[in-house]
Amino acid sequence: MSGNLHQAGVRFLRQLGRHAEPIMDAYLAGSLPDQALEPAVQERLVKDGILYRPEPGADLHLRRVVRALLEEALRDDRNRQIDANTGSALATFKTLAAHYREARHQGDYAAADAYLADLKERVYAFGETLSHGIRVLWSRINNEFGYVGTLNAKIRENELAQAQVSELLAGLEMISFEELADSAGDLRELRRLLVASLQRTVSACTQELSIVQGRLLELLGRFRQIRGRTRLLKGWLLHLEQQPDYQVGNHAAHQTVPQLFNQAPAILAPAAVDIHNPLHEDELLGLVAQIRALQPQDRFAPAPAEAGEFVLGEVEAFEIAHNPIREAVSAYFCQVIDSGQPVSALEWRAQQELPWDAESWLYQVIGGYEGLPEEQKRHFELDPIGAAHPLYSGNFIVRDVRLWLA
Repeated sequence: MSGNLHQAGVRFLRQLGRHAEPIMDAYLAGSLPDQALEPAVQERLVKDGILYRPEPGADLHLRRVVRALLEEALRDDRNRQIDANTGSALATFKTLAAHYREARHQGDYAAADAYLADLKERVYAFGETLSHGIRVLWSRINNEFGYVGTLNAKIRENELAQAQVSELLAGLEMISFEELADSAGDLRELRRLLVASLQRTVSACTQELSIVQGRLLELLGRFRQIRGRTRLLKGWLLHLEQQPDYQVGNHAAHQTVPQLFNQAPAILAPAAVDIHNPLHEDELLGLVAQIRALQPQDRFAPAPAEAGEFVLGEVEAFEIAHNPIREAVSAYFCQVIDSGQPVSALEWRAQQELPWDAESWLYQVIGGYEGLPEEQKRHFELDPIGAAHPLYSGNFIVRDVRLWLA
Protein backbone atom coordinates (compact mmCIF):
# COMPACT_ATOMS: atom_id res chain seq x y z
CA MET A 1 0.00 0.00 0.00
CA SER A 2 2.80 2.47 0.93
CA GLY A 3 4.62 1.65 -2.34
CA ASN A 4 1.54 2.58 -4.39
CA LEU A 5 1.14 5.82 -2.47
CA HIS A 6 4.82 6.60 -3.01
CA GLN A 7 4.55 6.05 -6.75
CA ALA A 8 1.35 8.12 -6.98
CA GLY A 9 2.95 10.94 -4.99
CA VAL A 10 6.09 10.96 -7.14
CA ARG A 11 4.00 11.02 -10.32
CA PHE A 12 1.92 13.91 -8.96
CA LEU A 13 5.00 15.97 -8.02
CA ARG A 14 6.54 15.29 -11.42
CA GLN A 15 3.41 16.61 -13.07
CA LEU A 16 3.69 19.78 -10.99
CA GLY A 17 7.36 20.23 -11.96
CA ARG A 18 6.87 19.40 -15.65
CA HIS A 19 4.01 21.90 -16.00
CA ALA A 20 5.18 24.52 -13.49
CA GLU A 21 4.78 27.49 -15.82
CA PRO A 22 1.08 26.95 -16.77
CA ILE A 23 0.31 26.10 -13.15
CA MET A 24 1.84 29.40 -11.94
CA ASP A 25 0.05 31.24 -14.73
CA ALA A 26 -3.24 29.77 -13.52
CA TYR A 27 -2.31 30.71 -9.94
CA LEU A 28 -1.50 34.34 -10.77
CA ALA A 29 -4.22 34.94 -13.37
CA GLY A 30 -6.91 32.92 -11.59
CA SER A 31 -7.63 30.74 -14.63
CA LEU A 32 -5.98 29.21 -17.66
CA PRO A 33 -7.49 29.35 -21.16
CA ASP A 34 -7.82 26.19 -23.22
CA GLN A 35 -5.35 27.49 -25.83
CA ALA A 36 -2.52 27.61 -23.27
CA LEU A 37 -2.25 23.81 -23.08
CA GLU A 38 -2.50 20.96 -25.52
CA PRO A 39 -5.59 18.74 -25.21
CA ALA A 40 -3.54 15.75 -24.01
CA VAL A 41 -1.84 17.85 -21.32
CA GLN A 42 -5.19 19.30 -20.22
CA GLU A 43 -6.66 15.83 -19.88
CA ARG A 44 -3.65 14.60 -17.88
CA LEU A 45 -3.69 17.55 -15.47
CA VAL A 46 -7.44 17.29 -14.96
CA LYS A 47 -7.19 13.54 -14.40
CA ASP A 48 -4.40 14.00 -11.83
CA GLY A 49 -6.49 16.50 -9.87
CA ILE A 50 -4.34 19.59 -10.56
CA LEU A 51 -6.77 21.52 -12.77
CA TYR A 52 -10.55 21.40 -13.03
CA ARG A 53 -13.28 23.03 -15.03
CA PRO A 54 -15.96 24.44 -12.68
CA GLU A 55 -18.67 24.44 -15.36
CA PRO A 56 -18.99 23.63 -19.07
CA GLY A 57 -17.36 26.29 -21.22
CA ALA A 58 -15.38 27.87 -18.38
CA ASP A 59 -11.59 28.17 -18.25
CA LEU A 60 -9.40 25.77 -16.29
CA HIS A 61 -8.74 26.55 -12.61
CA LEU A 62 -6.39 25.19 -10.00
CA ARG A 63 -7.71 22.75 -7.50
CA ARG A 64 -8.20 24.12 -3.99
CA VAL A 65 -5.52 21.86 -2.50
CA VAL A 66 -2.93 22.91 -5.13
CA ARG A 67 -3.72 26.58 -4.59
CA ALA A 68 -3.48 26.15 -0.83
CA LEU A 69 -0.11 24.40 -1.29
CA LEU A 70 1.22 27.31 -3.35
CA GLU A 71 -0.17 29.88 -0.92
CA GLU A 72 1.60 28.21 1.99
CA ALA A 73 4.85 27.77 0.04
CA LEU A 74 4.93 31.34 -1.30
CA ARG A 75 3.56 32.97 1.84
CA ASP A 76 1.29 34.91 -0.47
CA ASP A 77 -0.98 36.96 1.79
CA ARG A 78 -2.67 38.63 -1.18
CA ASN A 79 -4.18 35.40 -2.49
CA ARG A 80 -4.53 33.64 0.85
CA GLN A 81 -8.12 32.42 1.19
CA ILE A 82 -9.71 32.71 4.61
CA ASP A 83 -11.65 29.91 6.27
CA ALA A 84 -14.64 28.77 4.17
CA ASN A 85 -17.29 30.33 6.27
CA THR A 86 -20.41 31.39 4.50
CA GLY A 87 -20.79 34.78 6.17
CA SER A 88 -17.34 36.02 5.27
CA ALA A 89 -17.59 34.50 1.77
CA LEU A 90 -20.83 36.38 1.11
CA ALA A 91 -19.31 39.62 2.36
CA THR A 92 -16.33 39.10 0.03
CA PHE A 93 -18.64 38.42 -2.93
CA LYS A 94 -20.60 41.63 -2.32
CA THR A 95 -17.44 43.70 -1.85
CA LEU A 96 -15.79 42.46 -5.04
CA ALA A 97 -19.04 42.94 -6.95
CA ALA A 98 -19.18 46.56 -5.75
CA HIS A 99 -15.53 47.07 -6.81
CA TYR A 100 -16.30 45.63 -10.25
CA ARG A 101 -19.36 47.83 -10.77
CA GLU A 102 -17.47 50.93 -9.67
CA ALA A 103 -14.53 50.16 -12.02
CA ARG A 104 -16.92 49.60 -14.93
CA HIS A 105 -18.71 52.83 -14.16
CA GLN A 106 -15.41 54.78 -14.12
CA GLY A 107 -14.19 53.15 -17.32
CA ASP A 108 -11.23 51.35 -15.69
CA TYR A 109 -11.68 48.08 -17.57
CA ALA A 110 -8.30 46.64 -16.54
CA ALA A 111 -9.20 46.93 -12.84
CA ALA A 112 -12.70 45.63 -13.59
CA ASP A 113 -11.28 42.52 -15.26
CA ALA A 114 -8.98 41.95 -12.28
CA TYR A 115 -11.89 42.28 -9.83
CA LEU A 116 -14.03 39.96 -11.95
CA ALA A 117 -11.27 37.33 -12.11
CA ASP A 118 -10.80 37.56 -8.33
CA LEU A 119 -14.55 37.25 -7.80
CA LYS A 120 -14.74 34.21 -10.09
CA GLU A 121 -11.95 32.56 -8.18
CA ARG A 122 -13.66 33.26 -4.86
CA VAL A 123 -17.00 31.87 -6.07
CA TYR A 124 -15.44 28.78 -7.65
CA ALA A 125 -13.27 28.22 -4.57
CA PHE A 126 -16.36 28.46 -2.37
CA GLY A 127 -18.10 25.77 -4.43
CA GLU A 128 -14.96 23.64 -4.47
CA THR A 129 -14.68 23.94 -0.68
CA LEU A 130 -18.28 22.76 -0.27
CA SER A 131 -17.69 19.84 -2.64
CA HIS A 132 -14.48 18.93 -0.82
CA GLY A 133 -16.29 18.90 2.53
CA ILE A 134 -19.04 16.67 1.13
CA ARG A 135 -16.45 14.28 -0.34
CA VAL A 136 -14.77 14.05 3.08
CA LEU A 137 -18.11 13.25 4.72
CA TRP A 138 -18.85 10.54 2.15
CA SER A 139 -15.40 9.10 2.75
CA ARG A 140 -16.13 8.86 6.47
CA ILE A 141 -19.48 7.20 5.82
CA ASN A 142 -18.19 4.71 3.26
CA ASN A 143 -15.47 3.35 5.57
CA GLU A 144 -17.82 3.64 8.59
CA PHE A 145 -15.31 5.79 10.49
CA GLY A 146 -12.71 3.05 10.23
CA TYR A 147 -9.87 5.36 11.27
CA VAL A 148 -10.97 5.06 14.94
CA GLY A 149 -10.75 1.82 16.85
CA THR A 150 -13.66 1.72 19.33
CA LEU A 151 -17.40 1.82 18.85
CA ASN A 152 -17.80 4.80 21.18
CA ALA A 153 -15.22 6.67 19.11
CA LYS A 154 -17.21 5.87 15.94
CA ILE A 155 -20.35 7.29 17.57
CA ARG A 156 -18.50 10.46 18.60
CA GLU A 157 -17.11 10.87 15.08
CA ASN A 158 -20.59 10.37 13.66
CA GLU A 159 -22.03 13.02 15.97
CA LEU A 160 -19.21 15.38 14.97
CA ALA A 161 -19.96 14.77 11.29
CA GLN A 162 -23.65 15.50 11.92
CA ALA A 163 -22.71 18.75 13.63
CA GLN A 164 -20.56 19.71 10.63
CA VAL A 165 -23.42 18.92 8.23
CA SER A 166 -25.78 21.05 10.33
CA GLU A 167 -23.28 23.93 10.27
CA LEU A 168 -22.90 23.65 6.51
CA LEU A 169 -26.67 23.63 5.98
CA ALA A 170 -27.12 26.57 8.35
CA GLY A 171 -24.43 28.45 6.44
CA LEU A 172 -26.10 27.74 3.09
CA GLU A 173 -29.40 29.04 4.46
CA MET A 174 -27.69 32.39 5.05
CA ILE A 175 -27.26 32.90 1.31
CA SER A 176 -29.87 35.34 0.02
CA PHE A 177 -29.91 35.35 -3.76
CA GLU A 178 -32.13 38.44 -3.75
CA GLU A 179 -29.32 40.39 -2.06
CA LEU A 180 -26.77 38.92 -4.48
CA ALA A 181 -28.98 39.91 -7.40
CA ASP A 182 -29.16 43.45 -6.04
CA SER A 183 -25.36 43.46 -5.71
CA ALA A 184 -24.99 42.26 -9.31
CA GLY A 185 -27.37 44.90 -10.66
CA ASP A 186 -27.91 44.73 -14.40
CA LEU A 187 -24.43 43.42 -15.23
CA ARG A 188 -24.74 40.11 -17.02
CA GLU A 189 -21.36 38.74 -15.86
CA LEU A 190 -22.14 39.33 -12.19
CA ARG A 191 -25.69 37.90 -12.41
CA ARG A 192 -24.42 34.83 -14.21
CA LEU A 193 -21.73 34.31 -11.59
CA LEU A 194 -23.49 35.29 -8.33
CA VAL A 195 -27.01 34.12 -9.13
CA ALA A 196 -27.11 31.39 -11.78
CA SER A 197 -23.82 29.58 -11.15
CA LEU A 198 -23.81 29.94 -7.37
CA GLN A 199 -27.46 28.92 -7.10
CA ARG A 200 -26.80 25.68 -9.01
CA THR A 201 -23.84 24.92 -6.77
CA VAL A 202 -25.75 25.64 -3.54
CA SER A 203 -28.79 23.63 -4.66
CA ALA A 204 -26.69 20.57 -5.56
CA CYS A 205 -24.71 20.78 -2.30
CA THR A 206 -27.89 21.16 -0.22
CA GLN A 207 -29.47 18.06 -1.77
CA GLU A 208 -26.32 16.01 -1.28
CA LEU A 209 -25.94 17.23 2.32
CA SER A 210 -29.50 16.10 3.10
CA ILE A 211 -28.64 12.63 1.76
CA VAL A 212 -25.43 12.63 3.81
CA GLN A 213 -27.38 13.58 6.93
CA GLY A 214 -29.82 10.70 6.41
CA ARG A 215 -26.99 8.20 5.95
CA LEU A 216 -25.27 9.51 9.09
CA LEU A 217 -28.44 9.04 11.14
CA GLU A 218 -28.88 5.53 9.78
CA LEU A 219 -25.26 4.68 10.58
CA LEU A 220 -25.57 6.16 14.07
CA GLY A 221 -28.64 4.02 14.76
CA ARG A 222 -26.75 0.89 13.73
CA PHE A 223 -23.78 1.85 15.91
CA ARG A 224 -26.03 2.38 18.94
CA GLN A 225 -27.80 -0.94 18.32
CA ILE A 226 -24.45 -2.74 18.19
CA ARG A 227 -23.34 -0.94 21.35
CA GLY A 228 -26.51 -1.97 23.18
CA ARG A 229 -26.07 -5.61 22.23
CA THR A 230 -22.37 -5.44 23.16
CA ARG A 231 -23.21 -4.04 26.59
CA LEU A 232 -25.77 -6.80 27.11
CA LEU A 233 -23.22 -9.47 26.17
CA LYS A 234 -20.52 -7.91 28.36
CA GLY A 235 -22.93 -7.73 31.27
CA TRP A 236 -23.79 -11.38 30.80
CA LEU A 237 -20.11 -12.38 30.71
CA LEU A 238 -19.41 -10.31 33.82
CA HIS A 239 -22.32 -11.99 35.60
CA LEU A 240 -20.94 -15.43 34.70
CA GLU A 241 -17.51 -14.43 35.98
CA GLN A 242 -18.93 -13.29 39.31
CA GLN A 243 -21.23 -16.31 39.65
CA PRO A 244 -19.58 -19.28 37.91
CA ASP A 245 -22.13 -21.75 39.34
CA TYR A 246 -25.08 -19.96 37.75
CA GLN A 247 -27.55 -22.24 35.95
CA VAL A 248 -30.16 -21.00 33.52
CA GLY A 249 -33.65 -21.76 34.80
CA ASN A 250 -36.62 -23.06 32.87
CA HIS A 251 -38.24 -19.72 32.14
CA ALA A 252 -40.89 -21.34 29.94
CA ALA A 253 -42.33 -23.08 33.00
CA HIS A 254 -42.96 -19.80 34.83
CA GLN A 255 -46.37 -18.21 34.83
CA THR A 256 -44.89 -14.85 33.81
CA VAL A 257 -42.10 -15.12 31.26
CA PRO A 258 -39.52 -12.29 31.51
CA GLN A 259 -39.68 -9.81 28.66
CA LEU A 260 -36.09 -10.64 27.71
CA PHE A 261 -37.09 -14.20 26.80
CA ASN A 262 -40.60 -13.44 25.59
CA GLN A 263 -39.64 -12.56 22.03
CA ALA A 264 -41.94 -14.96 20.15
CA PRO A 265 -45.39 -13.70 19.10
CA ALA A 266 -48.44 -15.07 20.91
CA ILE A 267 -49.84 -18.33 19.54
CA LEU A 268 -53.45 -17.47 20.44
CA ALA A 269 -54.79 -14.03 19.72
CA PRO A 270 -56.50 -12.22 22.62
CA ALA A 271 -60.22 -12.99 22.90
CA ALA A 272 -62.64 -10.39 21.60
CA VAL A 273 -66.34 -10.30 20.78
CA ASP A 274 -67.11 -10.28 17.05
CA ILE A 275 -70.40 -8.41 16.80
CA HIS A 276 -70.42 -8.78 13.01
CA ASN A 277 -70.54 -12.60 13.05
CA PRO A 278 -74.17 -13.78 12.68
CA LEU A 279 -73.30 -17.18 14.18
CA HIS A 280 -72.69 -15.52 17.57
CA GLU A 281 -75.99 -13.65 17.60
CA ASP A 282 -77.79 -16.11 19.89
CA GLU A 283 -74.95 -16.16 22.43
CA LEU A 284 -74.72 -12.38 22.45
CA LEU A 285 -78.46 -11.97 22.91
CA GLY A 286 -78.34 -14.45 25.79
CA LEU A 287 -75.53 -12.52 27.46
CA VAL A 288 -77.42 -9.27 27.07
CA ALA A 289 -80.55 -10.86 28.52
CA GLN A 290 -78.60 -12.08 31.56
CA ILE A 291 -77.12 -8.64 32.13
CA ARG A 292 -80.57 -7.09 32.01
CA ALA A 293 -81.94 -9.75 34.40
CA LEU A 294 -79.38 -8.76 37.02
CA GLN A 295 -80.92 -5.31 37.30
CA PRO A 296 -83.67 -4.72 39.90
CA GLN A 297 -87.13 -5.35 38.53
CA ASP A 298 -88.51 -2.12 39.89
CA ARG A 299 -85.95 -0.19 37.85
CA PHE A 300 -87.78 -0.98 34.61
CA ALA A 301 -91.30 -0.92 36.09
CA PRO A 302 -93.34 2.23 35.48
CA ALA A 303 -93.98 4.50 38.40
CA PRO A 304 -97.22 3.61 40.22
CA ALA A 305 -100.11 5.96 39.61
CA GLU A 306 -103.44 6.48 41.30
CA ALA A 307 -106.05 3.91 40.28
CA GLY A 308 -108.98 5.38 38.39
CA GLU A 309 -112.62 4.46 38.67
CA PHE A 310 -113.45 1.13 37.01
CA VAL A 311 -116.94 0.84 35.55
CA LEU A 312 -118.34 -2.32 33.98
CA GLY A 313 -120.35 -1.68 30.85
CA GLU A 314 -121.71 -3.40 27.80
CA VAL A 315 -119.10 -4.81 25.45
CA GLU A 316 -119.04 -2.90 22.20
CA ALA A 317 -119.49 -4.93 19.05
CA PHE A 318 -116.52 -4.97 16.68
CA GLU A 319 -115.85 -6.63 13.34
CA ILE A 320 -112.57 -8.07 12.10
CA ALA A 321 -111.42 -6.43 8.89
CA HIS A 322 -111.73 -8.57 5.80
CA ASN A 323 -108.29 -9.50 4.31
CA PRO A 324 -108.58 -11.26 0.90
CA ILE A 325 -104.89 -12.21 0.54
CA ARG A 326 -104.81 -13.81 4.00
CA GLU A 327 -107.94 -15.84 3.11
CA ALA A 328 -106.26 -16.91 -0.15
CA VAL A 329 -103.24 -18.14 1.85
CA SER A 330 -105.54 -20.11 4.13
CA ALA A 331 -107.20 -21.63 1.06
CA TYR A 332 -103.75 -22.53 -0.28
CA PHE A 333 -102.88 -24.33 2.98
CA CYS A 334 -106.21 -26.16 2.88
CA GLN A 335 -105.52 -27.27 -0.70
CA VAL A 336 -102.20 -28.76 0.43
CA ILE A 337 -103.98 -30.60 3.24
CA ASP A 338 -106.71 -31.90 0.93
CA SER A 339 -104.37 -33.05 -1.82
CA GLY A 340 -101.57 -34.36 0.39
CA GLN A 341 -99.13 -33.51 -2.42
CA PRO A 342 -96.53 -30.71 -2.70
CA VAL A 343 -98.12 -27.63 -4.24
CA SER A 344 -96.16 -24.73 -5.74
CA ALA A 345 -97.31 -21.32 -4.52
CA LEU A 346 -96.92 -19.62 -7.90
CA GLU A 347 -98.63 -22.46 -9.78
CA TRP A 348 -101.58 -22.37 -7.39
CA ARG A 349 -101.75 -18.57 -7.78
CA ALA A 350 -101.85 -18.98 -11.58
CA GLN A 351 -104.56 -21.61 -11.34
CA GLN A 352 -106.73 -19.45 -9.08
CA GLU A 353 -105.93 -16.30 -11.14
CA LEU A 354 -105.14 -14.30 -8.02
CA PRO A 355 -104.71 -10.52 -8.60
CA TRP A 356 -101.61 -9.98 -6.45
CA ASP A 357 -98.10 -9.90 -7.89
CA ALA A 358 -95.80 -12.89 -7.42
CA GLU A 359 -93.48 -11.24 -4.88
CA SER A 360 -96.30 -10.10 -2.56
CA TRP A 361 -97.91 -13.52 -2.81
CA LEU A 362 -94.68 -15.34 -1.90
CA TYR A 363 -94.05 -13.00 1.05
CA GLN A 364 -97.61 -13.63 2.31
CA VAL A 365 -97.24 -17.44 1.98
CA ILE A 366 -93.92 -17.42 3.85
CA GLY A 367 -95.36 -15.10 6.51
CA GLY A 368 -98.39 -17.35 6.91
CA TYR A 369 -96.16 -20.39 7.36
CA GLU A 370 -93.92 -18.65 9.90
CA GLY A 371 -96.96 -17.31 11.78
CA LEU A 372 -98.44 -20.77 12.44
CA PRO A 373 -98.29 -22.11 16.00
CA GLU A 374 -95.56 -24.64 16.62
CA GLU A 375 -97.99 -27.57 16.98
CA GLN A 376 -99.43 -26.79 13.51
CA LYS A 377 -96.16 -25.68 11.92
CA ARG A 378 -94.45 -29.04 12.43
CA HIS A 379 -97.09 -30.70 10.19
CA PHE A 380 -95.90 -28.66 7.15
CA GLU A 381 -92.66 -28.33 5.23
CA LEU A 382 -91.85 -25.19 3.21
CA ASP A 383 -89.16 -25.65 0.55
CA PRO A 384 -87.75 -22.54 -1.19
CA ILE A 385 -87.05 -22.90 -4.90
CA GLY A 386 -84.32 -20.66 -6.39
CA ALA A 387 -80.61 -20.35 -7.12
CA ALA A 388 -77.49 -18.80 -5.61
CA HIS A 389 -76.45 -15.32 -6.74
CA PRO A 390 -73.91 -15.57 -9.61
CA LEU A 391 -71.65 -12.80 -8.22
CA TYR A 392 -72.13 -12.53 -4.45
CA SER A 393 -71.60 -15.74 -2.52
CA GLY A 394 -73.92 -16.47 0.39
CA ASN A 395 -77.00 -14.88 -1.25
CA PHE A 396 -79.85 -17.22 -2.30
CA ILE A 397 -82.50 -15.78 -4.62
CA VAL A 398 -85.96 -17.33 -3.99
CA ARG A 399 -87.98 -17.77 -7.20
CA ASP A 400 -90.84 -19.89 -5.75
CA VAL A 401 -91.84 -21.89 -2.65
CA ARG A 402 -93.38 -25.33 -2.38
CA LEU A 403 -95.50 -26.50 0.58
CA TRP A 404 -96.34 -30.05 1.53
CA LEU A 405 -97.33 -32.12 4.54
CA ALA A 406 -94.51 -33.34 6.73
